[in-house]
Amino acid sequence: MSIPGPDKIPKYVLKGTTTIGVICRDGIIFATDTRATMGYFIAHKHAKKVLKIDDHLAMTIAGAVGDAQAVVEILKANASLFRCENGRPMPVKSAARLLANLLFSSRIVPLLLQALVGGVDDSGPHIFALDPLGSVTEEKCVSTGSGSPVAYGVLESEFKENMSEKEALPVVVRAVGSAMKRDAASGDSFDVAVITREGYRELLEDEKKAVLASV
Repeated sequence: MSIPGPDKIPKYVLKGTTTIGVICRDGIIFATDTRATMGYFIAHKHAKKVLKIDDHLAMTIAGAVGDAQAVVEILKANASLFRCENGRPMPVKSAARLLANLLFSSRIVPLLLQALVGGVDDSGPHIFALDPLGSVTEEKCVSTGSGSPVAYGVLESEFKENMSEKEALPVVVRAVGSAMKRDAASGDSFDVAVITREGYRELLEDEKKAVLASV
Protein backbone atom coordinates (compact mmCIF):
# COMPACT_ATOMS: atom_id res chain seq x y z
CA MET A 1 0.00 0.00 0.00
CA SER A 2 1.42 3.37 -1.00
CA ILE A 3 1.80 6.18 1.52
CA PRO A 4 -0.16 9.33 0.52
CA GLY A 5 1.82 12.46 -0.17
CA PRO A 6 1.33 15.72 1.78
CA ASP A 7 -1.15 16.96 -0.83
CA LYS A 8 -3.40 13.93 -0.11
CA ILE A 9 -3.44 14.26 3.69
CA PRO A 10 -6.72 15.74 4.99
CA LYS A 11 -6.27 19.29 6.24
CA TYR A 12 -7.48 18.47 9.76
CA VAL A 13 -4.57 16.04 10.20
CA LEU A 14 -2.17 18.95 9.84
CA LYS A 15 -3.70 21.01 12.64
CA GLY A 16 -1.75 20.99 15.88
CA THR A 17 -1.99 21.85 19.56
CA THR A 18 -1.08 20.54 22.98
CA THR A 19 -3.69 20.70 25.72
CA ILE A 20 -3.45 19.03 29.14
CA GLY A 21 -5.92 18.53 31.97
CA VAL A 22 -5.28 16.97 35.39
CA ILE A 23 -7.30 16.58 38.57
CA CYS A 24 -5.61 17.42 41.86
CA ARG A 25 -6.76 17.57 45.49
CA ASP A 26 -7.57 21.27 45.24
CA GLY A 27 -9.39 21.24 41.89
CA ILE A 28 -8.25 20.93 38.28
CA ILE A 29 -5.39 22.32 36.17
CA PHE A 30 -5.55 23.03 32.44
CA ALA A 31 -2.47 23.92 30.36
CA THR A 32 -2.12 24.63 26.65
CA ASP A 33 0.48 25.94 24.23
CA THR A 34 -0.35 29.13 22.31
CA ARG A 35 0.70 28.37 18.72
CA ALA A 36 -2.00 28.36 16.02
CA THR A 37 -1.05 26.71 12.74
CA MET A 38 -2.39 26.41 9.20
CA GLY A 39 -0.70 23.24 7.99
CA TYR A 40 3.00 24.01 8.40
CA PHE A 41 2.43 27.77 8.60
CA ILE A 42 2.41 29.45 12.04
CA ALA A 43 -0.70 31.63 11.85
CA HIS A 44 -0.52 33.09 15.36
CA LYS A 45 1.93 32.84 18.26
CA HIS A 46 -0.42 33.74 21.11
CA ALA A 47 -3.71 31.97 20.43
CA LYS A 48 -6.02 31.40 23.40
CA LYS A 49 -6.76 27.69 23.82
CA VAL A 50 -8.01 27.52 27.40
CA LEU A 51 -11.20 29.50 27.90
CA LYS A 52 -13.34 30.35 30.91
CA ILE A 53 -16.96 29.19 30.54
CA ASP A 54 -18.15 30.15 34.05
CA ASP A 55 -16.52 30.86 37.41
CA HIS A 56 -16.32 27.11 38.09
CA LEU A 57 -15.97 25.81 34.53
CA ALA A 58 -13.46 25.98 31.66
CA MET A 59 -12.68 24.34 28.35
CA THR A 60 -9.59 23.68 26.23
CA ILE A 61 -9.71 23.50 22.43
CA ALA A 62 -7.72 21.69 19.77
CA GLY A 63 -8.67 21.62 16.10
CA ALA A 64 -10.33 24.12 13.78
CA VAL A 65 -10.43 27.57 15.38
CA GLY A 66 -13.79 28.64 13.91
CA ASP A 67 -15.54 25.46 15.04
CA ALA A 68 -14.02 25.78 18.51
CA GLN A 69 -15.00 29.44 18.95
CA ALA A 70 -18.61 28.72 17.94
CA VAL A 71 -18.87 25.83 20.39
CA VAL A 72 -17.33 27.86 23.23
CA GLU A 73 -19.91 30.66 22.77
CA ILE A 74 -22.79 28.14 22.79
CA LEU A 75 -21.47 26.57 25.99
CA LYS A 76 -20.98 29.97 27.67
CA ALA A 77 -24.54 31.03 26.82
CA ASN A 78 -26.05 27.79 28.11
CA ALA A 79 -24.00 27.87 31.33
CA SER A 80 -25.23 31.41 31.96
CA LEU A 81 -28.85 30.45 31.23
CA PHE A 82 -28.60 27.43 33.56
CA ARG A 83 -27.32 29.65 36.38
CA CYS A 84 -30.13 32.17 35.84
CA GLU A 85 -32.91 29.57 35.64
CA ASN A 86 -31.76 27.27 38.44
CA GLY A 87 -29.93 29.61 40.79
CA ARG A 88 -26.85 27.39 40.79
CA PRO A 89 -23.89 26.65 38.51
CA MET A 90 -24.21 24.10 35.72
CA PRO A 91 -22.71 20.74 36.80
CA VAL A 92 -19.52 19.88 34.93
CA LYS A 93 -21.05 16.62 33.69
CA SER A 94 -24.03 18.51 32.25
CA ALA A 95 -21.73 20.89 30.38
CA ALA A 96 -19.81 17.93 28.93
CA ARG A 97 -23.03 16.17 27.92
CA LEU A 98 -24.36 19.33 26.24
CA LEU A 99 -21.15 19.63 24.23
CA ALA A 100 -21.22 15.91 23.37
CA ASN A 101 -24.80 16.25 22.06
CA LEU A 102 -23.79 19.27 19.98
CA LEU A 103 -20.85 17.42 18.43
CA PHE A 104 -22.89 14.25 17.84
CA SER A 105 -25.68 16.19 16.13
CA SER A 106 -23.08 17.56 13.67
CA ARG A 107 -21.55 14.16 12.89
CA ILE A 108 -22.58 14.24 9.18
CA VAL A 109 -20.40 17.33 8.74
CA PRO A 110 -18.25 17.06 11.90
CA LEU A 111 -17.04 19.99 13.92
CA LEU A 112 -13.26 19.59 13.87
CA LEU A 113 -12.82 19.93 17.61
CA GLN A 114 -11.15 17.89 20.32
CA ALA A 115 -12.05 19.41 23.67
CA LEU A 116 -11.51 19.08 27.39
CA VAL A 117 -14.29 20.36 29.67
CA GLY A 118 -13.49 20.62 33.35
CA GLY A 119 -14.31 22.34 36.58
CA VAL A 120 -15.42 21.98 40.18
CA ASP A 121 -19.03 21.52 41.29
CA ASP A 122 -20.87 20.14 44.32
CA SER A 123 -19.62 16.62 43.58
CA GLY A 124 -15.97 17.69 43.30
CA PRO A 125 -13.49 18.26 40.46
CA HIS A 126 -14.14 16.68 37.06
CA ILE A 127 -12.52 16.62 33.60
CA PHE A 128 -14.22 15.21 30.49
CA ALA A 129 -12.55 14.58 27.13
CA LEU A 130 -14.59 14.81 23.92
CA ASP A 131 -13.80 13.88 20.33
CA PRO A 132 -15.29 15.41 17.14
CA LEU A 133 -18.12 12.85 16.99
CA GLY A 134 -19.33 13.46 20.54
CA SER A 135 -17.74 10.58 22.44
CA VAL A 136 -17.17 11.64 26.04
CA THR A 137 -15.01 10.07 28.75
CA GLU A 138 -14.20 11.24 32.27
CA GLU A 139 -10.47 11.45 32.95
CA LYS A 140 -8.11 12.23 35.81
CA CYS A 141 -5.13 13.00 33.56
CA VAL A 142 -5.53 13.66 29.83
CA SER A 143 -3.91 15.39 26.87
CA THR A 144 -5.20 16.21 23.38
CA GLY A 145 -3.78 17.56 20.15
CA SER A 146 -0.75 16.75 18.03
CA GLY A 147 1.65 17.21 20.97
CA SER A 148 -0.24 14.82 23.25
CA PRO A 149 2.00 11.75 22.63
CA VAL A 150 4.99 13.72 23.96
CA ALA A 151 2.97 15.20 26.84
CA TYR A 152 1.79 11.74 27.86
CA GLY A 153 5.41 10.63 28.14
CA VAL A 154 5.82 13.05 31.05
CA LEU A 155 2.34 12.68 32.54
CA GLU A 156 2.38 8.88 32.63
CA SER A 157 5.67 8.81 34.52
CA GLU A 158 5.23 11.77 36.89
CA PHE A 159 1.53 12.42 37.54
CA LYS A 160 0.06 10.77 40.63
CA GLU A 161 -3.54 10.83 41.79
CA ASN A 162 -4.37 13.06 44.76
CA MET A 163 -1.49 15.47 44.13
CA SER A 164 -1.87 18.97 45.51
CA GLU A 165 -2.00 21.95 43.14
CA LYS A 166 1.55 22.86 44.14
CA GLU A 167 2.79 19.34 43.35
CA ALA A 168 0.87 18.97 40.07
CA LEU A 169 1.75 22.35 38.50
CA PRO A 170 5.42 21.54 37.75
CA VAL A 171 4.41 18.19 36.18
CA VAL A 172 1.85 19.87 33.93
CA VAL A 173 4.26 22.63 32.91
CA ARG A 174 7.01 20.07 32.22
CA ALA A 175 4.59 18.07 30.06
CA VAL A 176 3.44 21.02 27.95
CA GLY A 177 7.04 22.27 27.70
CA SER A 178 8.24 18.90 26.41
CA ALA A 179 5.49 18.85 23.76
CA MET A 180 6.40 22.38 22.65
CA LYS A 181 10.02 21.29 22.14
CA ARG A 182 9.20 18.14 20.14
CA ASP A 183 5.99 18.94 18.25
CA ALA A 184 6.36 21.53 15.47
CA ALA A 185 2.68 22.47 15.67
CA SER A 186 2.93 23.36 19.38
CA GLY A 187 5.06 26.13 20.79
CA ASP A 188 5.83 29.82 21.41
CA SER A 189 4.31 30.09 24.90
CA PHE A 190 1.82 28.40 27.22
CA ASP A 191 -1.20 29.23 29.38
CA VAL A 192 -2.16 27.59 32.67
CA ALA A 193 -5.59 27.84 34.30
CA VAL A 194 -6.53 26.54 37.75
CA ILE A 195 -10.09 25.98 38.96
CA THR A 196 -10.77 25.40 42.65
CA ARG A 197 -13.81 25.97 44.86
CA GLU A 198 -12.67 29.60 45.00
CA GLY A 199 -13.18 29.91 41.24
CA TYR A 200 -11.24 30.23 37.98
CA ARG A 201 -7.86 31.88 37.66
CA GLU A 202 -5.03 31.94 35.14
CA LEU A 203 -1.39 32.03 36.16
CA LEU A 204 0.28 35.37 35.60
CA GLU A 205 3.57 35.64 33.70
CA ASP A 206 5.56 35.90 36.95
CA GLU A 207 3.85 32.78 38.31
CA LYS A 208 4.57 30.82 35.11
CA LYS A 209 8.22 31.89 35.23
CA ALA A 210 8.43 30.73 38.85
CA VAL A 211 7.00 27.31 37.96
CA LEU A 212 9.34 27.04 34.96
CA ALA A 213 12.31 27.79 37.20
CA SER A 214 11.32 24.90 39.48
CA VAL A 215 11.10 22.22 36.78
